Order: sequence, then C-alpha cells, then structure tokens
Amino acid sequence: MKKIILAAIAVMTVGFASAQEQTKKGKYLIEGNTSFGATGTGNTGFALSSEDGTTSWNIGAEGGYFVMDNLAVKAGLGYGDTGADYGGSMFSYKVGAKYYVINKIPFELSYTGASVKDADENPSYLGIQGGYAWFIGNNISIEPGLRYNLTLNDNYGTGKDVLQFNIGFALHF
Repeated sequence: MKKIILAAIAVMTVGFASAQEQTKKGKYLIEGNTSFGATGTGNTGFALSSEDGTTSWNIGAEGGYFVMDNLAVKAGLGYGDTGADYGGSMFSYKVGAKYYVINKIPFELSYTGASVKDADENPSYLGIQGGYAWFIGNNISIEPGLRYNLTLNDNYGTGKDVLQFNIGFALHF
C-alpha cells in the first residue's frame, strides 16, 4: 500500500511540475473549445445543435500569450451559422485574460462579440469561466469548465444570459 501511495504522489508531482512550466511568462497557448449550451452567443469554439428542425453550428479557436507566470492574454475568432431565417452566418471574436491558480485551476474573464449577417443588432457578452486543467502531456491539457455569459444588449434575439459547459483542448508552447 505504501508503494501505491508513493507512486501516486510521484505522478502528481510530475504533473504539477509540468503544469508549472507550461504557464510561465513567455509561453504560448492555442485552444479549441466545445461549447454546450451556447447557441447564438458569438462563439469561438466548436458547437453543433439542432432545435425544432433548425441546426446551428460554429467553428473557431483561441490563442494566448503568457504576459506573466500563470496569466495569459487571449484572443479568439469563430465562424458559424445560426440556422435562422433572419441572417444565418455569424463572425465571432473574443478578447480576454486567463489566470491559472496553482497552475491547475484556470479562470477566464473575456468579452465576446459577433457580427450577424443582416442583423439590426449584434450580440455581445461579458463572460466568466472557471474549470480545471488536466495536463495529459508536456504540452497538452484538457480543460473542462463552466462559463457564464452576461448579455450586454437586451435587444438582441432573446436577450438572455447564457450558462454553458465547455471542454477545452489546449496546446502549450
């Protein structure tokens, strides 16, 4: 039993050391996220949903630079189709910052906006996200998390805030 406990501690120590190295100042980050529950929010992740015969989809990615240990400044771009009759295609963008608490618990604050074809008003959101960074290799992490998007314009669409579950995949350089 003692050997199992010591082996588990060794594995956790190596994982923690790897995470410390990947969130140091001067490192880069490239992310792809899934976005469950984020239809029409100006998404910079991968999403696919169908409701009442209307299918919406989105593709996108985000990148960041660690300006100090554990703090990355990020930007993202996305493109998708809402499947709605009132415009359809949507170009999305995101800017923000991501901070890793003890190199394993990322928190993000960001602004997300979109340009929807033929729309009178475009959606914009202030988002906060928290989760966990599981480093499965020296340069790869899986980051499940929850995100809350607060709408900044009540007149767009339903004008509702959005809670979403994300699973992010990140490459650290």
